[in-house]
Amino acid sequence: MSELTPAEFAALTEQFRPLFNRIAEGAAGRETNRTLLHEPIRWLKEARFGTLRIPREEGGFGVSLPQLFSLLTGLAEADSNLPQALRAHFAFIEDRLNQPASDERRRWFRRFVDGELVGSGWSEIGAVKLGEVNTQVSPVQDGWALSGEKFYSTGTLYADWIDVYAQRTDNGRDVIALVNTHQKGVERDDDWDGFGQRLTGSGTTRFQEAHVEQPHVYDFSERFRYQTAFYQHVLLATLAGIGRAIVRDAAQGVAQRKRIYSHGNAPQVKQDVQVLQVVGQISSWAWAVEATVERATHSLQRAFELQLRGADEAELHAANVLAEVASARAQAVAVELVTRAATELFNALGASDTRVSKALDRHWRNARTVSSHNPVIYKIRNVGDWEVNGKDPTFIWQIGNGG
Repeated sequence: MSELTPAEFAALTEQFRPLFNRIAEGAAGRETNRTLLHEPIRWLKEARFGTLRIPREEGGFGVSLPQLFSLLTGLAEADSNLPQALRAHFAFIEDRLNQPASDERRRWFRRFVDGELVGSGWSEIGAVKLGEVNTQVSPVQDGWALSGEKFYSTGTLYADWIDVYAQRTDNGRDVIALVNTHQKGVERDDDWDGFGQRLTGSGTTRFQEAHVEQPHVYDFSERFRYQTAFYQHVLLATLAGIGRAIVRDAAQGVAQRKRIYSHGNAPQVKQDVQVLQVVGQISSWAWAVEATVERATHSLQRAFELQLRGADEAELHAANVLAEVASARAQAVAVELVTRAATELFNALGASDTRVSKALDRHWRNARTVSSHNPVIYKIRNVGDWEVNGKDPTFIWQIGNGG
């Protein structure tokens, strides 16, 4: 799978720039009115954004992983809800890319070229014990029947398919079931009530004997090896994009501000050295986050390339360890600096910029919500344990009720 040259990728970035600008224009209004993302999602489908990683010979753009996350950062700058809503979609494509070429894989790619999207159905709340899953898939005459309930089912409100983590009733194996949303057996609720990332479609999804086609159940053990790092990288790109948006809004707000304080340093805010220092600090933090995230993406690309090349187990394992460690390091940097920037933003502006109509508080709320996924304290501990004791980081983990 050949990636785009720097010139080709620069042209593709410019191709998407007007779309990102169009999305950004309505972001504050959608946030204020809690308008779901159906229209921006439609625009992205029309632009074939969901095919970024699909090879060019199969109708996609064929971007590398660093190129994918660069574009997701640009999309997050426009509206941070969107990359997270597409997180499961790109992860499923990545999983298919790590599998041998087949007619089934080509059918999936054709669906995505036609504009179909995948959402997520992994996490469960309520009476579920740690290490277990209540959602079950059972063999039936014409395929499988899926029953259960998921929460944090990000992106499902906009999706044609849901990537569901479940257990087979016939052999007890943990599997992924791809279920079509366009059927009576799938019920999606917009009941996500978090204070941030409110438009990601992360509410409850219920399955009542939902039909799953025979080939659409995959053993979980066969999922691509760097999946945890990949999922985290979507959130990292989201944080990097929020950082860019904070810099954008800080610079624009200061440049346009007319009201000054009698004890300020200049007749115009845009000339006030203390205010400029605040904007410079925010810009530097955001730049550092983006540089850190970009560097970490290369470890993912190496893990992918070694898998394609059929490298030996020792080399594959080492590459996947480095990919996980890199994503954890980047997470530690991004979580701290972007949330700080989102707070410091208001030291460059005035009380009028706290108005709900401006929705500038969304940057902190969204960044803090994204930062609450995959607890950073455990990731930093993993990095320290790897550095000191050479212990592998946590590749796969679950959440549930303790004993």
